[in-house]
Amino acid sequence: MKRLKNIGLFIKRIWSHKQGKVGLVMVGFLILVAVFAPIIAPYDPYDVSQRSEKGLSPSREHLLGTSISTGQDIFSMLVYGTRVSLIVGVTSGVCIAIVGSILGVMAGYIGGAVDSVIMRTVDVMLVIPTLPLVIVLTNVLGRDFWIIILIFVALGWTGLARTIRSLVLVLKNSNYVKAAELAGASRWHVMIRHILPGTSHLLIMSTALSSAGIMVAEAGLSFLGLGDPTAISWGKMLADAQGGGALLFGAWWWILAPGLGIFLAVFSFMRLGIVMEEIANPRMKQTSSVYKIFKSLDSSYIEEVFNSMDQYEQIGLTESRQLGGETHGTNVKA
Repeated sequence: MKRLKNIGLFIKRIWSHKQGKVGLVMVGFLILVAVFAPIIAPYDPYDVSQRSEKGLSPSREHLLGTSISTGQDIFSMLVYGTRVSLIVGVTSGVCIAIVGSILGVMAGYIGGAVDSVIMRTVDVMLVIPTLPLVIVLTNVLGRDFWIIILIFVALGWTGLARTIRSLVLVLKNSNYVKAAELAGASRWHVMIRHILPGTSHLLIMSTALSSAGIMVAEAGLSFLGLGDPTAISWGKMLADAQGGGALLFGAWWWILAPGLGIFLAVFSFMRLGIVMEEIANPRMKQTSSVYKIFKSLDSSYIEEVFNSMDQYEQIGLTESRQLGGETHGTNVKA
């Protein structure tokens, strides 16, 4: 009950934030669309037998028109595509946060051979070209979207683990961690109860941004023909639109619908992630150098900057003239 209460308070703080309110509304809308897709979609998006309704423009019967090749209702495809994008993005983002945090905390706190093995693995994986490896893995393991999630998690935890390790190297020397160690707490207790909560703000930010990035990556894989051929996703809709000649026949609605869906999903998760980071780590905004610059950036500040630039320029010209006069009046021997 206490954890649920804390989660409710955290959501309430996000709602009180202007940008957080926008992110919550958009993410909540996407979740509702994904959950109630069978009710919202007016047609079966997997029905490819509607040959008499191919290439129809947007109307009351078909809000976003129909596809040129198969006559599928594009609005229904857009609604069902929300499911695949959210499942792949959110599931991969959460799993990446779990794997990256565990390995990063172990590497930073335990150190020694554990640190060497984990960090050398990270170094090797970071230099491997991702796209060719994904192509090979999808051809070997299959193209089911659960396999794609597994591939994203296997390749996406390295950067987070390195960042978490750097933060843990600072946290392990803090007073409360040293007090827990002196009290006889085990390594696992210290890592789980003391160090891992100290990285929560970074994990929250990473989960939201990773989810947004993986949605784009999944759309790109589906567009290249590497996604699940049996599932409707926004990337597959774009690939079908290109293959069906949407640009050639002027079927702009076939391209606009999935593109707008990808944009809204990525934008909402990024907005929500940034706001959650500001709430979990209030010092982030106040200690940011960019924030300080823009906070003090007014007309007087700009005037002072330009005046100082003019003064430095005059000083430089004076020194150059003096130096030139001394050079002309002196015989330099080779």
